[in-house]
Amino acid sequence: MKPKLKTLVINELFLVLIILTISVNVCKCEDKQFTNTFAVHLRPDKCDETSAKQLALRYGYQYNGQIIDCHYSMLVHHIAERSADYSHSHHSQLSEDSDVLWVEQQEMKIRKKRDNPNSEYRFSAKPMPDPLYKDMWYLNKGALGGYDMNVKGAWNMGYTGRGVVVTILDDGIQPNHPDLANNYDPQASYDINDNDPDPTPQDNGDNKHGTRCAGEVAAQAYNEYCGVGIAFNASIGGVRMLDGTVTDEVEARALSMNPNHIDIYSASWGPEDDGKTVDGPGRLAQRAFIDGIRKGRHGRGSVFIWASGNGGRRLDNCNCDGYTNSIYTLSISSATQN
Repeated sequence: MKPKLKTLVINELFLVLIILTISVNVCKCEDKQFTNTFAVHLRPDKCDETSAKQLALRYGYQYNGQIIDCHYSMLVHHIAERSADYSHSHHSQLSEDSDVLWVEQQEMKIRKKRDNPNSEYRFSAKPMPDPLYKDMWYLNKGALGGYDMNVKGAWNMGYTGRGVVVTILDDGIQPNHPDLANNYDPQASYDINDNDPDPTPQDNGDNKHGTRCAGEVAAQAYNEYCGVGIAFNASIGGVRMLDGTVTDEVEARALSMNPNHIDIYSASWGPEDDGKTVDGPGRLAQRAFIDGIRKGRHGRGSVFIWASGNGGRRLDNCNCDGYTNSIYTLSISSATQN
């Protein structure tokens, strides 16, 4: 290829890439919905709850709690809870305050739960008395060719989750579920959507995903009920954070909850797996990841587990998902029975 022609082709490809990038950004901007909460980062000498409350009081806002270190949430009642319009006046008011280093009006994020409700199973009976264990082909050599996750070998070596605390970041879990109650850990649980300690989901049929995920992890074994969790002696908690408006602040609160008690944060959700969406954690969630891996578990580092997604049939690529592609997460994919 002649040098001039090669340069022309490269320039044209670069132009196409820029156009595609701009197109994605335009689509995302048009879809933005802003909330009436603002995240603020205070100066190091003002990094305390008293200063944050004083800041809220100065401007007639409601103090809404700490998000992560030195970052606090402010609720503004006299603007819409959801709007396509960005509130420049409130942003300017907060950003010009001498105590504030950074401020961001929180915007809604579309987050989809990741599961596969249409899976088909083959049965093979096993001695576990829990009635649905026979259906759990991925644990009992029920997959094509007799394969499974070889977890029984780990159980026989004593690795059953005992002493490990896992929390499910999702739409909540049922603390009194017969297969979870004995392993339930209230210190690993919270309702961020309603700001209270009870992570019980709304009973409307749409919020069972978190409880299912909790069962996959820590459903009690040998109780002759339902199925068996892969770490059936682990302590299990849940954070209700997908059953309402999801923002960067909500995600950061979930990812940074009780980091010296919780060992593993498990998330089976993310941006849409439609082959068209490029999205990932915002500034606050990114900071929560970094703080977690540096400071969590008393300095040993929190473990963040993420579902890679369900978009393969739509040619979606998990590299376009900033959560599963993050250096701070362990991304887990799956296979079908066949």
